[in-house]
Amino acid sequence: MYFLYYSYLCGVYLDNMRYKESLLLLLLVFVAPMSRADDDVTGTLISANEEFFDPEALKNKKKDDYRFSVEYRVMVGYQQTQHRTENLSYENMYLHGGRLGLTVDFLLPKRWSVQTGAYYSLVYGSTVQNWGPMNMEDYAKPDPKTGKAHSGEITHRLYEHTITVPVHTYYNIHLWKDLNLVFYTGPQLQIGAAMRDEMYADISDAAKKWMKSVGQPYKPYDRYAESELMRCGVQWSLGGGIEWGKIRLQAGYDFGLNNLVKVKKVPNQQMWEWGWQVGLSFRF
Repeated sequence: MYFLYYSYLCGVYLDNMRYKESLLLLLLVFVAPMSRADDDVTGTLISANEEFFDPEALKNKKKDDYRFSVEYRVMVGYQQTQHRTENLSYENMYLHGGRLGLTVDFLLPKRWSVQTGAYYSLVYGSTVQNWGPMNMEDYAKPDPKTGKAHSGEITHRLYEHTITVPVHTYYNIHLWKDLNLVFYTGPQLQIGAAMRDEMYADISDAAKKWMKSVGQPYKPYDRYAESELMRCGVQWSLGGGIEWGKIRLQAGYDFGLNNLVKVKKVPNQQMWEWGWQVGLSFRF
């Protein structure tokens, strides 16, 4: 009965409208929404699988993962400097102090980066240099503490100011969230600004005469200003540290590569400057 009733209503409707207009209306009502839904699904699939359908898009996406940029850091830390010698003209000694610097990191692909900048360091150290006998008078006046013949001793108090320019290559290993391990190596140029030797010489006249003959001061002086040492030294650095967000804590060792003695006062006079440092830096 219901089928006959609805058939009757449709017949009445079709009698009042032309056939073509009715067919168009039905298509708009039922077919258009289905087409729009198909378009939405197809668009979603194409968007989600763009790389699958277009290999060139995947290649471009990999290229976009890396963006060249720079990072700036300010660093403060502790530094220990060692004067390494192989003769009696200088004593092996350690100097302690601090360093302050500003660096720039050039970010490279695959977690690599190159860092350069400048550090200012001030270190201090002291040592006592004992002198052997210079003539018969020195043998006649042995050291009251040791009983050995000597010509006295010189107390050295060094204040060293340096500027360091690093060119270090860094590698970053991601651990967890913002936690990373960093390792670095590379050369650096150390420029000596001043090395003041506040020396006190308690030596015999024979020792003073010999020092004067070779042009060696026995009063306070600047070792760089007197052209005794070369101002520029080349070092190779090796170290690593840990990084959390913008803060990095690192330590490293610097190996001196060249002899700093400029004018030799005794044969085969040599001195290298090595160092160990630890620093805390902040990226801004």
